[in-house]
Amino acid sequence: MKLTKLKFIFLAVFAFSLNLASGQAPEDWFNKDYASDGVRGVSANKVYKELANGKKSHTVIVAVIDSGVDIEHEDLQGKIWTNPKERPDNGIDDDNNGYVDDMHGWNFLGGKDGRNVNAETLEVTRLYAHYRKKFENVNSSSGLSKQEKKEYELYKECKDVVEKEINNSKAQSAQFEMTEMLYKGALEAARGLAGDQPITQELIDGIDPGMDQNKAIAVRLLTGALEEGLTLDEVEEQLDVQLAEAKKYFAGQNHMYNPDWNPRADIVKDDYDNSYEKGYGNNDVEGPDAGHGTHVAGIIAANRNNDIGMNGVAENVQIMSLRAVPDGDEHDKDIANAIIYAVDNGASIINMSFGKGYSWDKAAVDAAVRYAMKNDVLMVHAAGNSAQDNENSNNYPNDGYVKKRLLKKKNTAHNWITVGALSWQKGEDMTARFSNYGKTKVDVFSPGVDIYSTVPQEDAYASYSGTSMASPVCAGVAALLRSYYPELTAGQVKKIILESVAPISEKVKIPGKSETVKLSELCRTGGVVNAYNAFKLASKTKGKKKLVKPKA
Repeated sequence: MKLTKLKFIFLAVFAFSLNLASGQAPEDWFNKDYASDGVRGVSANKVYKELANGKKSHTVIVAVIDSGVDIEHEDLQGKIWTNPKERPDNGIDDDNNGYVDDMHGWNFLGGKDGRNVNAETLEVTRLYAHYRKKFENVNSSSGLSKQEKKEYELYKECKDVVEKEINNSKAQSAQFEMTEMLYKGALEAARGLAGDQPITQELIDGIDPGMDQNKAIAVRLLTGALEEGLTLDEVEEQLDVQLAEAKKYFAGQNHMYNPDWNPRADIVKDDYDNSYEKGYGNNDVEGPDAGHGTHVAGIIAANRNNDIGMNGVAENVQIMSLRAVPDGDEHDKDIANAIIYAVDNGASIINMSFGKGYSWDKAAVDAAVRYAMKNDVLMVHAAGNSAQDNENSNNYPNDGYVKKRLLKKKNTAHNWITVGALSWQKGEDMTARFSNYGKTKVDVFSPGVDIYSTVPQEDAYASYSGTSMASPVCAGVAALLRSYYPELTAGQVKKIILESVAPISEKVKIPGKSETVKLSELCRTGGVVNAYNAFKLASKTKGKKKLVKPKA
């Protein structure tokens, strides 16, 4: 189905804006090399061609904490982790890890009856709902304890955000309804103008819309139909698809800011106030909408040797699916448990393509991050898609601990990489317009615009953009290194990736702005992840891990 021209007509009518690169992205560009291919990929293809050929690799487990993964996708066959200590579908926790029949990971958004949470609220909404019970009749902080004053200020902040968004959503929904009527009127006008005649340029040129808004939009619809070779019936069919998507978007916005809605309570049925509770959820690692997580998994691990679809960055990889990211904000409790599960079940890298502006219980997540660090697991996290400076705004989770540690101990995790998104375009447009950034809060940039990868629905593929895509590209490079150099620690792999970036000397746009700066003003390294440079540096680095040979 052709949606190109008509989609843009529809989006213009509804005053939507697209924050995408113009032009066509080179195929498989994130794996390519700048010197030989002219695009700033991570040079993964060059590694396999020149450096890894003939070298022995070890299987690396990468945990994908996300919306779920389509474990039956054609391009992920042989790439899905299977729990070797668990027997399938026997209703027994064979390995005594607290999770029954967890063959390929776990779903922390599910219920024991098999149902799943999909749509969710945002964390700011949940915090507002939580503190509203305590402070909705309080008009002043006088008389409150020090802790209560902090809670009261947070309550007021969250209340302002939620109420503002609710009002905005109501206004947008009202505008949508008016525009939907306008669209229907314009389509009727287009039918009247065309009659039984074929749509031609001569017909369009002969229409004078004057001050009639319906006629003006009708002309645009007719022009789009002519350029795409469609009938008005086909135009109506495609625009109806766009209307349905828009309605879905507004419904989503409405539920995200509804403080009286809690889908988790009826489905998951956990003790939400207990962040350290284990064992809730189910083993449905795909869930109702695994598009995002499947795309992420493909970027990391899609089969490089089957001549179908696309190629992931890393070859000898197993993907562990941990479903903890709904259509809304993730819960800190689920993220903490997912990290611990990944560590306990052998993951050496965890990809986290999610984030939010508020945190319910960061201390619980911090404890899990420390656990991962203690057990030599590398964590790779997306910087966020709000074109914001992370130096001056919150983006959770992150590598900073909310509780200060003892003297002489760093208050940040050394096993954590934060990744911004790079476009395939050259020059000042190199940075993705949506990407968050931060001179010390973001470590590196990585390909994250128009990334073609796996999605569900009958072994499909699609191009997505986001730091959600940039993070797994970096995680894939880390998996590549740990596969060929398993003696390297998580800290060493992070150091190698950061020290081996392809430096960017030219000025680039600050995401969301026209101002240009050095990339070193937007991230710690001032460069782009590069697998080829990292692989060469890894080959010269003496590992600190003692490898245990498997028993015969």
